[in-house]
Amino acid sequence: MPSQKSPLRVVGEQGRGNLLREVAALASLQVGACYQCGKCSGGCPLAYAMDYQPRQVMRLLQCGLVEEALRSRTIWVCATCFTCTARCPRDIDIAGVMDALRVIALRRGVRPADKNIDVFHRSFLGSVRCLGRSYELGLLAAYKLGTLRLTEDVPLGLKMLAKGKLALLPGPARGRGEVQAIFREADLGAGATTTHADGDTGRGGGQP
Repeated sequence: MPSQKSPLRVVGEQGRGNLLREVAALASLQVGACYQCGKCSGGCPLAYAMDYQPRQVMRLLQCGLVEEALRSRTIWVCATCFTCTARCPRDIDIAGVMDALRVIALRRGVRPADKNIDVFHRSFLGSVRCLGRSYELGLLAAYKLGTLRLTEDVPLGLKMLAKGKLALLPGPARGRGEVQAIFREADLGAGATTTHADGDTGRGGGQP
């Protein structure tokens, strides 16, 4: 956990409160309900790859260290498998908290510390936006080009192609138009002028 001298603690009480209210509104919960039992962290299949385990993210929010949570790897590593939500004895939607933190991070222009995570998310969403579904080979190509890790996993990729696990061409996707309409609506929402809880007005994705 951050020390008392962490620069991310130097945030006004009003600013911390506004960020917490934004998280609570997006996730439809009160983070204070968490009593740190640790069942979410114990069941998380990706806890080993996180800098803060789910329990610790909840504690960061309780302590008002929202910006620390926004800059963590955890919110991007989270696979939204809902194991933490299902195990929580307080019925807190912890996966929803992670999702809310990702939304706020993008609104405020906070990018993941690991560039590769950002590249993967953008490649995946680009595939879904264009085709209405995930196209694994196209996603792989976009990710490799974005990270310049071109030769990594080549033997595994060839084996998957040989066994028919990777399709050379994307298959048809039902509801493609509806999916693209969702993206258009999201683009309109991201570009709209938003008024933050602290009274500041800015464009979506900008800095507070």
